[in-house]
Amino acid sequence: MTQRFHWSRRHILKTTVAGAAALAAGRSALAAPALVKGSKLTYWGGLIFSEKANKLLVDTVNKWGADNGIQTECVMINQNETVQKVSAAVASNTMPDALDLSPDLLLVLSRQGVFALVDELYETIGKAQGGWYPAIATSTDTTKLAGGRTGIPYGASGNLLLRRNDILAKAGFPNPPTTWDELVTQAAAVNKPPLFGLGLALSNVGDGNVQVSVMQSYGGRIADDAGKTVTIKSEATRAYLAWLKGAWDKKIFPPGVTTWDGAGDNQAYLAGQAAFIANTGSVGIAAKSQDPELYQGTLYSSLPGGPKGVVSPIQPNLRSIPKTSKNPDAARALIEHLSQPAFMNAYFENAIYGPVLQDQAKLKAFTGGDPILTGLRDLVQKGTAPAFPDVYNAAYADMLTNFIIPKMAQRVVIDGWDFDRAMDEAQTRTQAIYDKYK
Repeated sequence: MTQRFHWSRRHILKTTVAGAAALAAGRSALAAPALVKGSKLTYWGGLIFSEKANKLLVDTVNKWGADNGIQTECVMINQNETVQKVSAAVASNTMPDALDLSPDLLLVLSRQGVFALVDELYETIGKAQGGWYPAIATSTDTTKLAGGRTGIPYGASGNLLLRRNDILAKAGFPNPPTTWDELVTQAAAVNKPPLFGLGLALSNVGDGNVQVSVMQSYGGRIADDAGKTVTIKSEATRAYLAWLKGAWDKKIFPPGVTTWDGAGDNQAYLAGQAAFIANTGSVGIAAKSQDPELYQGTLYSSLPGGPKGVVSPIQPNLRSIPKTSKNPDAARALIEHLSQPAFMNAYFENAIYGPVLQDQAKLKAFTGGDPILTGLRDLVQKGTAPAFPDVYNAAYADMLTNFIIPKMAQRVVIDGWDFDRAMDEAQTRTQAIYDKYK
């Protein structure tokens, strides 16, 4: 599932002396913006799966407003509804002063000139905290689309492979699968309904787009190296579909995976209905409080690889300022405030995000031994940029939001289409999307 209140002052004050020192060192060299006391600022935050993280963000925004004499309104938006909410706001000219969003939406709207440029703020934050991770810097650069950067990264997510180690180890599989074939072998070995082996979403939700990475690891591509001509139909994609159909025929998928909503894999895993899922780790937060035994029995690893290697995309999350903001100076100041190490350490401890700045990897959140956060730190350091090996552009982002590859998978496993027919439909639909951006 894509990540979706009580936090005490005492907890925030418990941050280490090192964290406080880092906060002081990380303060901006950016010229102080002119904050107008009594002015208003509306901020749309990304609602995630941690109530503590959500409350911390709201409280921090409101305290910053109170400290600076600014009336703040922090509205938390479910990340599965961000595209709908923002699209409506753009159409009605009711965008907030700042907001959290995904890189896919950032690319599409930056091309339309929706956001203000934030290059100076981006450079200042980066210099203060060891620089941005290369994959983060590359994947969030909107210069070619908008003439500059339009987003400030604040956290990175991505899918890890969660596995029921308590069950798999007893079945003779103490180590994580390194290939998709090994994954099917292990899943089949422990497949004893109501526990099913493989809880991968094949539905029209963000989790279903994990299938894009599987296809790419088999050598399949969405488009050519120029990012213009669609190349889905290929022998490599055929090999991927053969893997998928073979796994499906083993009956190792839980019922309903082709129609799951964004919480489908979380619910299946928490209910003991899946031995493996691909997830950002949000389910770990739930298991930690709801089912400590399940939490202890779960281990995390990178996604498996195919014949062409591992494709494990990093998904940055960003903050942007619409050009229609009535308080852009305050919006910049707030985003800078939210980038500071003390707040981010506390936020990372409760939000399933990896670091985006190199000094953030030294924060207590990532050095304290939490297996999920350790896995996400490793993902940022070792994972692949979004879309790799494809070109990450607005057309690719649009393809993802239309769930082309999950729909192709459904044609094969549910509708019984042959591989050529399924690939032809996916190819045609995707080329129509790419043609819009020529």
